[in-house]
Amino acid sequence: MRNYHFEEHHVLLRDQVRRMVERHVAPIASEIDENNRFPEELVEVFGDMGLLQLWVPEEYGGPGGDLTSVCLVKEEIAKVSESAALLAANNSFGLILPILNFGSEEQKRHYLGLSAKGRTLTAVAITEAGTGSDVSSMKTYARRDGDSWVINGGKIYITFGSVAHYILVFARTSEGKGANGISAFLVDTKSKGFSHGPEDRKMGIRGVPNVPIYLDDVRVPAENMIGPEGQAFKTCMRILDLNRPTVGATAVGLAQGAIDHATAYARQRIQFGRPIAEFQGIQFMLADMQMQTEAARCLLYDCTRMADRQDWDGFSAKASMVKCFASDTAMKVTTDAVQVFGGAGYMRDFPVERYMRDAKINQIFEGTNQIQRLVIARHMLHG
Repeated sequence: MRNYHFEEHHVLLRDQVRRMVERHVAPIASEIDENNRFPEELVEVFGDMGLLQLWVPEEYGGPGGDLTSVCLVKEEIAKVSESAALLAANNSFGLILPILNFGSEEQKRHYLGLSAKGRTLTAVAITEAGTGSDVSSMKTYARRDGDSWVINGGKIYITFGSVAHYILVFARTSEGKGANGISAFLVDTKSKGFSHGPEDRKMGIRGVPNVPIYLDDVRVPAENMIGPEGQAFKTCMRILDLNRPTVGATAVGLAQGAIDHATAYARQRIQFGRPIAEFQGIQFMLADMQMQTEAARCLLYDCTRMADRQDWDGFSAKASMVKCFASDTAMKVTTDAVQVFGGAGYMRDFPVERYMRDAKINQIFEGTNQIQRLVIARHMLHG
């Protein structure tokens, strides 16, 4: 991979992560998928390297970092395991970015300092049984009671919901205001009235626990509201803009990992007396796979450079382009990788079927790719 606009510290980080992946992630990548097992042992490994807490500024005890750093880390890990890649920068959406952008100084000192230690896991709870892309239709409700808020409701598909120490819960705090009546609360999962259901049975990312969560009169201190009351929808959109490129990075890594496996297999698989890599049909497939992935990678790191330079003009649309194009690319590339393997690709003895199963989720979470196309089109039409 060429170095694009990377600074020296980006290249050093990428190389460190690459070595860590070879030592700690590759040996367990297939096993955690096969056994639907959360790789708890990686929490300490990632935390010690500063990978859970990327983006926490040095002034709060963190490693610092920027969007390029986060995406480089996720791309490298996803080449071997998307489940492990989702654990990296785990704190970003559920804690670091909301508090950095919308939190009080007291919240920053406490929670960013906690995250900086590299042992805290977080989750985000938005989706409900009747609330997917239409966030404004959520039913989970919070009412003010003295110096606390009391939350009632339920959420589904919560990534890391069973292992998180804190969950950023979005709840309605006023009726009749649509998206303007939603607030965000940082909920301690040890709180009375908080519980979660059994793990969801998923097609892919089986090393990541997804669960429904339940909030039954969960009392949250008023100071745990993140941002102004009723403004959480705007908070969510801002954080999604920053997080969507990381989905693109995971997708790029997944695609590249599939290409690497398919290329190696094509070189050694003999048919008609020669490696299938010598057949033009296979060569064209591999060329298209690499071309599409490189295009996604270029779009990705052009977007991260915008964020790192604080260039927000058109950033939301660019972030949607990255998420949408890269995840569509990963879905196609991983499917083609299975095709290169032929019958062997359909077997669980080889990793490409896992890559294909994992790829699908990137077209769905953090806003479906249909929603991304709406964001892009509206930017084109209305600016």
